Amino acid sequence: MNFFHADPWGAALAGLYLPADLYAHLEPHFTALGALVGGALDEEAHAADHHQPVLLHRDRRGEEDERIDYHPAYRAMEKRAFGDYGFAAMSHRGGVLGWAEPLPPAAKYALTYYFCHSEFGLMCPVNMTDSLSRTLRKFGSPELVARYLPALTSTDMDALSQGAMFMTEQGAGSDIANTAVVAEPAEAGTWKLSGDKWFCSNADAEVALVLARRGDAPGLRGVSLFLLPRHLPDGTKNAYRIIRLKDKLGTRSMASGEVKLEGATAWLIGEPEAGFKQMADMVNSSRLSNGVRAAGMMRRACAEALFIASRRQAFGKRLVEMPLMRRQLVKLIMPAEQARSMMFQTAEAMRRSDAGDGNARKLLRILTPLIKFRACRDARRVTGDAMEVRGGCGYIEEFPDARLLRDSHLGSIWEGTSNIVALDVLRAAEREDALAPLLAHASALLGNDAPQFQAVLARVQGLMEQALGNPALARTAATALYNITSAAMLRWEGARLSCPARSALAELVLRHRLLPKDPLAAGADAALEDAVLARAAA
Repeated sequence: MNFFHADPWGAALAGLYLPADLYAHLEPHFTALGALVGGALDEEAHAADHHQPVLLHRDRRGEEDERIDYHPAYRAMEKRAFGDYGFAAMSHRGGVLGWAEPLPPAAKYALTYYFCHSEFGLMCPVNMTDSLSRTLRKFGSPELVARYLPALTSTDMDALSQGAMFMTEQGAGSDIANTAVVAEPAEAGTWKLSGDKWFCSNADAEVALVLARRGDAPGLRGVSLFLLPRHLPDGTKNAYRIIRLKDKLGTRSMASGEVKLEGATAWLIGEPEAGFKQMADMVNSSRLSNGVRAAGMMRRACAEALFIASRRQAFGKRLVEMPLMRRQLVKLIMPAEQARSMMFQTAEAMRRSDAGDGNARKLLRILTPLIKFRACRDARRVTGDAMEVRGGCGYIEEFPDARLLRDSHLGSIWEGTSNIVALDVLRAAEREDALAPLLAHASALLGNDAPQFQAVLARVQGLMEQALGNPALARTAATALYNITSAAMLRWEGARLSCPARSALAELVLRHRLLPKDPLAAGADAALEDAVLARAAA
């Protein structure tokens, strides 16, 4: 199956959010990637998931030779992601996929969306390399940028340096003020880092950004951001070790480990007292990537469920013809498409923000934790319920459903758990005045002919204002804000594309996620559900 061709909204949405000439250029790449997802890439992802990386401390002669051994399938996927498609490079330089200029975020995330139909784990190193490059360009010295950026943005696998983020410690997960790894000044403007980092994904990356405390400097302002290379400029290995790899529920193809810093040489990035604020730039980029990956996994889960329901016969009918199954399928499709709309709209806000639009910067600041919070939580339910459509076979590791379910649980944990990210939505609203621009954006998308949507938007504003004084409401308020915003986006897309199915999804979000509902009342959504399935199961 070609998953791009099988996507009922794929070409239409890419054409809506990308300039016409860029979409025309990228359409063959979308088609090729859709075929890979339904073929070789899926086979490689399955193999890499079942053959996890292995940490080797010595060579066969007993000499120190610390390295991670990856299955050939993982190496093949690396070549596709970093080399053939240039995901980590396409935002930073021209020439990727034959396009002269750096590609806009909407293009990068739309392509990432399809890659994640098959492989989630590798996209963590891809995103961290991309996000590290972004943070280095913003805050790094010209010397460090010149030394490390070319390799970070290379599509030549022999020249490529992958990136990572070493932030988490046993006593400092979300509470960065508890960071215990110490940085001491050394010669030639370098620093020496000592201590343990507890969760380091892409553990053998050539370049990592690390949070560490400057000597005895207290609190969050004592935590600075450092660039840590695996090998020093003279080619010698830096003074840190990978102690062990993690045995994880999901993303098994990618190596996450524990790292011990033993006076490792590092360079300070940006202002010493703004370490966490600068690292937050990388974290926010990773949060957006997590939301995109969740959207891609949900779409794959929906595609699997629709494929089975449209072809399997039971009790004399195809499953998709049975009323209860039709309703369950729409319940999978709705959150998946909410996440895709949020993905494209957030990517557009990023493009405008990077171009200097202050209003878009505020939009990006609040949309990022919104998609990270809700889309990642929705993915856990959608992948699980889609597995049920396949029945007992869905529970078997030979099919993709089990891997999708395992991988989906990562998004709600990494880069901030649900509580942390919901509170960050409030922080964006209160400290960075991001709520008003988002409400105005949603209102503009709805227009003047949607009084019921506009009334709910006003109620959500009131709930958000209550939550600012009562953080216990953070998750409720953030969920409501996500739902009304995504409903506005779906409705706008439906109007722009003359697509009744997209408009029906917006109406379903309003009815099932935002309006009061009598739990004992009979459903009255058949017409809307039929409109969605007429497009989705065609």
